[in-house]
Amino acid sequence: MPGQFDLTGKVAIVTGGSQGLGQYFSRALARAGADVAITSRTLDKLEQTRSEIEAMGRTALPCVLDTRKVETIQPMVDRVMARFGRVDILVNNAGCNIRKPAVEMTPEDWDTVVGTILRGAFFVSTAVARAAMIPQKHGRIVNIGSGTALFGMPGISPYCAARGGMTQMTKALAAEWAPLGVTVNVLAPGWFNTPQTAILYENPDWVTSTTARIPAGRTGLPHDMDGAVVFLGSDASAYVTGQLLFVDGGFSIGAMSALPKRV
Repeated sequence: MPGQFDLTGKVAIVTGGSQGLGQYFSRALARAGADVAITSRTLDKLEQTRSEIEAMGRTALPCVLDTRKVETIQPMVDRVMARFGRVDILVNNAGCNIRKPAVEMTPEDWDTVVGTILRGAFFVSTAVARAAMIPQKHGRIVNIGSGTALFGMPGISPYCAARGGMTQMTKALAAEWAPLGVTVNVLAPGWFNTPQTAILYENPDWVTSTTARIPAGRTGLPHDMDGAVVFLGSDASAYVTGQLLFVDGGFSIGAMSALPKRV
């Protein structure tokens, strides 16, 4: 059984690998044995993640990628294929959020959030599948989701739309690519203190009220994501596809009836 979780010899791509959850995922995959291509809009932001991966004795390949710009996707995939010759795992983590009332959202706001998260993940997935996973007849795609795939929250309507769409897109790709040896799943983190959520954590009342709604009694820590992303990226999940896996300390159990207060 331990061998099923061993990623030695595997190659992973983690989009948005410069900070927050992207760093968590990159470190976890490298710790399990994978070489990791990490992406960001600028290479300098990837230096810390690169050094952490290389300190584990794995290869890190920093790549430029802006998921809002489709023209940057294929060059990234070509760079990874030229270096490693294969891609076994893709973690579509790149994301962003804009917090404001729906009536104040602009078309540009919508395009930024939905383009980064949903449109970007689709075209990165298809590029990687076309170039590597389908010819290999093997691949693990892990789309990073959110509890907002199931429940709405005020002030972040484009984000909710993007995460809900991510779940349905995952099911469609899973159904299409399962016969080709490629699995596609959603990994949905709960509340983690990252640059994207830092503004919420600055409010002690929000932290208190949110923690009270988490059965585990705390918000997430970096290592809490490790097991799930390694499982979904490994041979242990070969018969798991089209699924939504929450890593949230049980928050989603009662999320429909107990949303955090708006801040």
